[in-house]
Amino acid sequence: MTAPAPSSLRARRALALPVLLTLAAGCAPRATTNRGDDALGARRTPTFPAEWRFRPGARAEFGREAMIASNSREASEAGVQILRAGGNAVDAAVAVGYAMAVTYPVAGNIGGGGFMVIRLADGRAATIDYREVAPLAATRNMYLDANGQPTDRSRVGHLAVGVPGAVMGMSEALAKFGTKSLAEVMAPAIRLADEGFVIDSAFWRGLRSDSAKNVKYGGAALFYPGGAPLRPGTRLVQKDLAATLRRIAQRGPREFYEGQTADLLVAEMQRGGGLITKQDLAQYKAIWREPLRTTYRGHTVLGMPPVSSGGTTSFAILHMLETRDTLPTFGSAAYAHLFAEAERRAFIDRNTKLCDPAFCTVPVAELTSKDYARKLAATIDPQHASRTGALMQAPTGLHTTHYSVVDRQGNAVSTTTTLNLGYGSGVYVTGAGFFLNDEMDDLAAAPGKPNAFGLIEGEQNAVQPGKRPLSSMTPTIVLDPRGQVLLVAGAAGGPTIISGTTQVILNVIDHRMTLADAMRAPRLHHQARPDSIAYERNGLTPAALDSLKAMGHGLEQRGSMVNVNAVMRVRGGWEGVSEPRSVGAAVGY
Repeated sequence: MTAPAPSSLRARRALALPVLLTLAAGCAPRATTNRGDDALGARRTPTFPAEWRFRPGARAEFGREAMIASNSREASEAGVQILRAGGNAVDAAVAVGYAMAVTYPVAGNIGGGGFMVIRLADGRAATIDYREVAPLAATRNMYLDANGQPTDRSRVGHLAVGVPGAVMGMSEALAKFGTKSLAEVMAPAIRLADEGFVIDSAFWRGLRSDSAKNVKYGGAALFYPGGAPLRPGTRLVQKDLAATLRRIAQRGPREFYEGQTADLLVAEMQRGGGLITKQDLAQYKAIWREPLRTTYRGHTVLGMPPVSSGGTTSFAILHMLETRDTLPTFGSAAYAHLFAEAERRAFIDRNTKLCDPAFCTVPVAELTSKDYARKLAATIDPQHASRTGALMQAPTGLHTTHYSVVDRQGNAVSTTTTLNLGYGSGVYVTGAGFFLNDEMDDLAAAPGKPNAFGLIEGEQNAVQPGKRPLSSMTPTIVLDPRGQVLLVAGAAGGPTIISGTTQVILNVIDHRMTLADAMRAPRLHHQARPDSIAYERNGLTPAALDSLKAMGHGLEQRGSMVNVNAVMRVRGGWEGVSEPRSVGAAVGY
């Protein structure tokens, strides 16, 4: 199989036409949220705090037949191009994934890994785990100094890199459920890398914020010419990446794991003292896992099982909240208290009982049981906060990305992919044109001590060869009571991924918000330790904050929190919303 030659004028026009049609369609007025009605009835307009940055009643992108929401307009358009050419949601999801590696390298990648939840129109559902794995030469204490204290080697540089899984995972999903060839779905990404795209101010800010790390490695020449990050308005052409993508499109995923790309990756490891070898790459496998399934107020929810903690933890939160016939009013202190206490209990289990199921026994059935949730919910005092330990700072950052895809047949794909921190380890594969992850930090480099996101995990997640790091990624698909896809959602943002995804579900089902309002609503997060409710600036009223303090809650104000991308079925079609706090686009037709 070969990709269309980008140098061919005919090929370029064929690739560009659907994108031009999409852009032209984008000039038309957007559909209003009146379309937010669904089979369950009319949506309600929520009340947000007076100083909150977003007003309710915003409009979402609308498509009668299909919709994609991601953190890159170019990537969403690439997926729509495949859908217009007759591809299905899986074809489009793989096209978006490869395009994100070109246009959103802060998180989109072929040098990292992720998870995909698939629900087909005929009722079949599947999940694929293409999480990174620890190299065979990894050792338990490799990130500790002489005094037994953790260093930054699990976050920056060649030792931080886990064996990438993105290429294998996307290729297997395409082979099993797609209808297009790998060359066809990769063609838009190859064009974007070969011909370039114009970067914006958000791209520049991302480069600038990670410059201290990135300038140490091979990507400096391309992304920091003269020592400064590329300026907005620059056309970024990535010839090495285009060549890598073309090789994968022509020869299949084994090219990445055993061919020229593998040679370049291993050479980069040897150059910087990394651990990944040709043996590590050759034996990497993506894993098809049984989807997690539950119900919430008559809806079916499909989630990702371990080694993702997202499905298990989100289900536990939903189950505890479902023990209440109705939830308190959105934005009230009572609602914030109840949500935080449910999260606290779910995260305690997440951090102490979950790990790679190939290395420990994970009690998934218990943790996702409604009986177990009722026992946990019964311990929530409606007037007083629980305590889970001393405060510690939990940094935030955008390091992951999620995209949601639905097609005209009703197939849906929810995909979350990551490099871990922004631009991963900072290591750039010279000659191959892509960044490598720093996913080893999601293993417990020092069990009992916080990682980059303040999560404190136990011995079950300690570094071991071949182990997959525990993840907070939460790709989710919600079906309405008739069994049709209602909502496709997921997020970026470390452990806040679980909070953001779950809150969008609650906003849609319990608070009856339109998707636009559900995405713009203020967000909360509680991960047990630090023992505080994180909330977005002006996202809670002064009265609610006072009440939460009186209940005994610690409070931590943040700026923007959680990067969600979602698609929802509405009357007459689909609505899509890319994260209003970040960059990206929902594109449909």
